[in-house]
Amino acid sequence: LPLRPPAETQFPTFSSSGDSSPPLPVVSSRRHRRRRRRQPIPMTPDMKEGGGDAEAEEGEEEVAAACAPVPTAEAELQRVATHVDSAISSSYSVKSFPGKWQPIRTKLAQLSCGLTFAAATGRNSVLWELLRTITATVEEAQSLALCCSNDTYEGGKLLMRSNLDRIATKLELHVRSLAGIYASGVLTHAGAIIVPKPGDGASREDWRFYVRDLFSRMKVGGAAMRTQALSALNEVLHGDEKLGTAAFAESPDVVALLVGFLDFSDVSVQEEALDAVSVVAGFGSHRPALVLADVVAPLVRILEKGTALGKERSAVALRKLTENSDNTWAVSAHGGVAALLELCYKGSCAGEVVASACGVLRNLAGVWEVRRYMVERGAALVFVELTRSKEEVLQVMALELLQVLVGDGDEDARARVMREGGVDALVRVLHPESLSSCKARETALRAIQVLCYSPSSSVNALMATGFLDRVLFFLRNGETSLQGAALKAAWRFSTVSDESRKAMGDAGFMPELMGLVETAKSPEVRETAAAALAQLVAEQRNRRKFVLEEENRVGRILRLLVVEGERAAATTSLLAVLSAIADSNSGRRKIASCRYVEHLQRLADMDVADAKRIIKKLSGNKFMNILSGIWSS
Repeated sequence: LPLRPPAETQFPTFSSSGDSSPPLPVVSSRRHRRRRRRQPIPMTPDMKEGGGDAEAEEGEEEVAAACAPVPTAEAELQRVATHVDSAISSSYSVKSFPGKWQPIRTKLAQLSCGLTFAAATGRNSVLWELLRTITATVEEAQSLALCCSNDTYEGGKLLMRSNLDRIATKLELHVRSLAGIYASGVLTHAGAIIVPKPGDGASREDWRFYVRDLFSRMKVGGAAMRTQALSALNEVLHGDEKLGTAAFAESPDVVALLVGFLDFSDVSVQEEALDAVSVVAGFGSHRPALVLADVVAPLVRILEKGTALGKERSAVALRKLTENSDNTWAVSAHGGVAALLELCYKGSCAGEVVASACGVLRNLAGVWEVRRYMVERGAALVFVELTRSKEEVLQVMALELLQVLVGDGDEDARARVMREGGVDALVRVLHPESLSSCKARETALRAIQVLCYSPSSSVNALMATGFLDRVLFFLRNGETSLQGAALKAAWRFSTVSDESRKAMGDAGFMPELMGLVETAKSPEVRETAAAALAQLVAEQRNRRKFVLEEENRVGRILRLLVVEGERAAATTSLLAVLSAIADSNSGRRKIASCRYVEHLQRLADMDVADAKRIIKKLSGNKFMNILSGIWSS
């Protein structure tokens, strides 16, 4: 198509009514105009009778119309831009079909910016034809907006949806055509003055003006200008969250513009837009606008087919969006669960991408139905495999996700995790020679408690893996935090069943627990160790071992009653140990023969119920004689 029209053709104006009838060519040659004036007008009887005046007036009007000034290209651009702005304003009053009107509004905003900031370098028939079609499409959009506002759907809602899709497609074609005219050089950006970045000490208003300029360049620029503007915007967003929040509050249409950039074929524009979206997703006030602009669908598509950086930023944005459980369903509905699991499976992506994907899955798992769907899609196998990762953050996330899958007592999920080798994977993390960090081991201990402490089949499978040996090792040699986690795991395991208590007694837990009660500085550690010891001694075989293996153990318990005092939390558990020991003859002898037995009597005199019960067990004549002899001496 020619960039300039023929010399003899002037550019007609186009009315806002959208009339598409072709304009009549206007003859501009002076010779032709003179010939036309010289040609005699045939006389009719009416004219002879005085009607010639009317005919002459018509001829003069035609000549005046032919000689009327044609509006400039800039004037026509501004007229159409104003028309587009009017359509944007009308669309905000529409409450129905918000998902359809949002992309229409976005494309109208792109057209408005492209027309408002345009400067024509010459007259071009393609430009004038585009302006005419834009006018017609905009008027059709306004008509549909009126129908939607009045809830008058001629032909039904299905037809209205189809019409809105058609308008969106037309507007997208207009945006591309306008970009092509810019590329040809017929249109340029008027007054393309780039506002410099404010320096240190600049006022808030200077920064706001700078951000508004970035928004303008994002709207009207080409790929290179948009990339630069988005990059500069990201610097602002990462540096000053409050400024970014205020800027988007002033220009809410920019949120939809950013979402539109996610589908750009230019990778640099897409990646910079993803960075901005991931930041805006952290603004709680703007999350609804992102979801309304249908941001989830392009984010999931980028997870499936984007670049490594694009996948990472997309996952970060989804993680922030799904902090609100209301958005969980949108991610699941667009196939996000399958895409996220695929990213995590067998380390097919970089660690940063997998970590972000795990963060999204952890948020999604907060909804029971989505968690069930994750299990059905093979999440158990994915997370079990991920526990083998050498990166601490990935290993910890995988362990946490396994815990989440079965956290609400879902027996089907538990069975799947067990079937995929979940128990072996968790215990493997606890191996002393593994490279796992203390944090990973602590997480594995918590996950084992959730996964394996019930039912009995899980407990038996756990004991067969050497789990108790691992826990005992960390009780003896672990760092403070890891030792505390191992102690809690041991205490909970002691409450599971008689078989678990017997296994712990055989493994040698009682001496270690006794040592912690005596030497630990933390009251919480002493209390937990005493509680676990009380559970173990309650089992008859363990009680016999406790009394007979070491001569002075009972005396050590009685001495601790003085150290702990009547109100110490560990005292209750220590008295429970003594109460269990007092159930046997040998145990009662041990207690009665100890020189610290008077501490027990002192607690009984202070109305400590457990101490009084133990004294009652010792109240037989034989033992009372022993006690009387001790007290009298």
